[in-house]
Amino acid sequence: QVQLVESGGGLVQAGGSLRLSCAASGRTFSSYGMGWFRQAPGKEREFVAAINWSGGSTAYADSVKGRFTISRDNVKNTVYLQMNSLKPEDTAVYYCAADLRPRQAVAATSFYDYWGQGTQVTVSS
Repeated sequence: QVQLVESGGGLVQAGGSLRLSCAASGRTFSSYGMGWFRQAPGKEREFVAAINWSGGSTAYADSVKGRFTISRDNVKNTVYLQMNSLKPEDTAVYYCAADLRPRQAVAATSFYDYWGQGTQVTVSS
């Protein structure tokens, strides 16, 4: 079992920044990959960014490349999503997820085994 708790969401103006955190517990954090996804009202959940177990492999959605950065701290059992140059279309509930298999960063939701409860990010224009 893996428990995931997101934090750091909030309201920010367009062009601003936020850093999301996801604290993990329950299994050896450094043994599995992590991902960030988001879901806006009326839309399907979509991939945002992923990082593999070692941090040596990352992947990003085209819509966030150059603006968002995913990182992890295997001592603090936490994965981060630094979000810069935020746009109103980034407004969504953001979820972190754990991929228990040792492989490269993956984007598909079906690869992820555990999910957090989500944190709301609202970007005003």
